[in-house]
Parts: sequence; structure tokens; C-alpha cells
Amino acid sequence: MLNILKHTVNTYFANIYLILLSSISFILAFLIPLLTPFPTYNDIGAVLLRTASIYVNLNPFNTAIIVISTLFSLLFLSFAMVAINIVVKHSRTQTKISSAVIKGIEKYTSRVFVILLLATIIIILANVLSFSTGYSGLITAIVALIITPFVFYAPASIVIDENKLVRSMQASLKFFTKRIDYFLVWLVIAIVLVTLFDAIFIAASGTAISRYAMLVFSSLFILPFLVLLQGELYMSRFKLLKG
Repeated sequence: MLNILKHTVNTYFANIYLILLSSISFILAFLIPLLTPFPTYNDIGAVLLRTASIYVNLNPFNTAIIVISTLFSLLFLSFAMVAINIVVKHSRTQTKISSAVIKGIEKYTSRVFVILLLATIIIILANVLSFSTGYSGLITAIVALIITPFVFYAPASIVIDENKLVRSMQASLKFFTKRIDYFLVWLVIAIVLVTLFDAIFIAASGTAISRYAMLVFSSLFILPFLVLLQGELYMSRFKLLKG
């Protein structure tokens, strides 16, 4: 695990300009829902939707805005994840990113987009269908936890193994269940990074400003690093690359 973290840090700083360029897509993905006229709020570097308010104010126009903004957000997220996993793949195999790979970004992005869209639809349906029970938050969290193994490594599988949709989700599930310790370490690192920097921004600028500062910082630095770590964890399947 220490080797993987070392490779992640080295790859991150060796390709910092490419990663920062890709991170612009993360910023756009979070700004789109934040700037649209429906109930959202941001906290600890994420944009969250007030689902209870949606049921009160929902109409055809608001529905269209939510759908369109969600689709564009997922598209930008997909592109950023693909770009970062391409960096991982070619850094670990010590090959140059060819023009053929650049042309293939569209194919990879469309596949990742479909997977993220399916996951989003499932989570939204779980929330909507369970709203009347009074336990929608808990049920939604459980459903999200169930589908996580199918999507966690899917973007890396699409780029690194060039798998299609179903195969990438199967590969994600297989590696996730085989090395669940990797996911737990990734989760701990994510929590520590987000909590630490959120506390720093709150102490430096106050709660109101820190929300937006943390959103930009997380999009530029934390989230790309975590996606990079996902790719490195998935690459560890190849024994010849473990050194």
C-alpha cells in the first residue's frame, strides 16, 4: 500500500499541469448545479441538493433545469476522471500519450458518463420512492453503498483495460471485493484530506467564505488526487508494476 501511495504522489506532482487542466472540468461540474435556480448548497467541497425542497417546488421547468444541469455535470466529471486515469495508465507503463489515445477520450468519456448516469438514476429513484417512508436518507445511503462496488473502479477499468460498460462494472466489483482494504484506506485518506482542509479554510476565512474556497480547492487538488489514487489502486493488479 505504501508503494501505491508513493506512486500516486509521484505521478501527481510529475503531471501536475495536466491534472490541474483536467481539474477545470471538476470545477465546472460543481458550479453548474450551484448556479442553477434550484435548491442546492455546498459543504466540505461538494454541492448537495435539498431533495425535500424539490418536492415542494417541482414543476416542468425546474425538472428540465435539474435534468440538464445534472447531465452536463456528469459529463464534465466523466471527462476529468478519464483524463486523470489516462495519466495514471501512461505514467505507470512509461509510455507517451499518443494521438490515438487523445482521440479515444470521447469513447472513454461516453462510457464513464453512462455508468455515472445509471448510478445517479438509481440513487435518485431510491430517494424519491422512499421519501414517503420518512427514511429516505437511510435508504438512499444503503442503495448508494450497494452500487459502490460496481462503479468505484469502473472508470479506471474503462481507461486502463479498455473495457466496455458491463465488463468494467464486473471488473470493478471483482477488484473491490477482492481488495476491500484498498477502498477502506482510500476512504480514510479522503475523509482526512477533506476534514483537514475544510477546518483550515474555516479557521482562515470563516464558514461563509470557506464553503466556496473549499469547493474550488477540492475540485483542483483533493478530488483529482483521489481519482488518481483510485487509478493507482486498480493498476496494482498488475504484478509487474508493483515495484
